[in-house]
Amino acid sequence: MVRERVVLITGAARGIGRYIAKTFADAGTKLAVVDIRPLDTVARELREREAETLAITADVTDEAAVRAMMQQVASHYGRIDVLVNNAAIPTHNAWEPHWARIRDMEKSFWDRILDTNLGGTFLCTKHVLPYMEQQRSGHILNLHGGGNPTNVGSAAYVTSKDAIRTFTQYVAEEEREFGIFIGCLGPGGIIATEDAPEEVRQRLPGVEIVGTRFVLAAQAPMELSGQLLRMEEGRLIGDSAHG
Repeated sequence: MVRERVVLITGAARGIGRYIAKTFADAGTKLAVVDIRPLDTVARELREREAETLAITADVTDEAAVRAMMQQVASHYGRIDVLVNNAAIPTHNAWEPHWARIRDMEKSFWDRILDTNLGGTFLCTKHVLPYMEQQRSGHILNLHGGGNPTNVGSAAYVTSKDAIRTFTQYVAEEEREFGIFIGCLGPGGIIATEDAPEEVRQRLPGVEIVGTRFVLAAQAPMELSGQLLRMEEGRLIGDSAHG
């Protein structure tokens, strides 16, 4: 059960992170929501669901800010049970112009994608682990995402997400002795968030297709740690294959 557990979600102001936060609120958890953007809307929605909520503005690429964020959550709640590493800069959405091809991409842009998606996952994991190790328990859930090689411009995003899967595999083994579960999973498909134009929201599924998969993953057993998780017939299963 996840009721009363403390769940920290990055990138929670909008989109998938906002929806995930609401599923945890409905499951009875205590929440810390983090984003570089304003958190007023999601914080209000969570409190309307009667979820104890701590909202923190932080940049996951800033190590000092991440360290302070973890300290603030642990001080406020006394523990951190679940970390959802959701903060990321996605590839071009179905309604946005394509990113540049690699030959035309500025290094600063490449660095921004990798620093946020992969680097943010690294920093948040690094600084939550001391609290979870002390508890000898915890779940870290990393957002995975794929793409199609023929979708020109998505190389930076998919590279960062494939690296997160490898990161998950290796860190899971480092932390297994502490009883800390580390897994990665995707949202369930291509999603039109609230930022998408009406036309796109009519032809693509919304965030609701995420369902309760992250709540279920926060209860996953240690034998699935290090794996890429997916939903099949209403239950989570793991894929240990790498590549």
